[in-house]
Amino acid sequence: MQEYIEFFQAHTILCVAWVGLLVAVIVTTFKMAFSKVKNINTQQATMLINKHEAVVVDVRGQEEYRKGHIVNAHNIPMAEIKNSLTKVEKYKSKPIILVCNAGMTSSQAGQFLVKDGFEQVYSLKGGMGEWQAANMPVSRKK
Repeated sequence: MQEYIEFFQAHTILCVAWVGLLVAVIVTTFKMAFSKVKNINTQQATMLINKHEAVVVDVRGQEEYRKGHIVNAHNIPMAEIKNSLTKVEKYKSKPIILVCNAGMTSSQAGQFLVKDGFEQVYSLKGGMGEWQAANMPVSRKK
């Protein structure tokens, strides 16, 4: 026990950083577990689109959207979702799959939708990067 105390005293910054990271991992894990926005992979997204007519909403900017997006995806940037949900309101009864570059921004957008009463909100895990890595169809039109 004495060795631990000496180590903590000698490496205070290292120990505080380690404890901070541990707390961050625990908090993030609990947030994901109890979030109403479900993370789905590309296979689950395809099933929702084909069988349940899910609406795909791409929350990236227009430039990134033009470079490549999921077929029939609607481009509603994150800033528009934060300020006004009027463009998304008409899809309230359908499952909504949110897509961004890596899956982080879409989760945040999902939280806004859940607060506004949307019940079937999904975030594509890994975003467009994961979608393209799985060789799923990408459209460059519009």
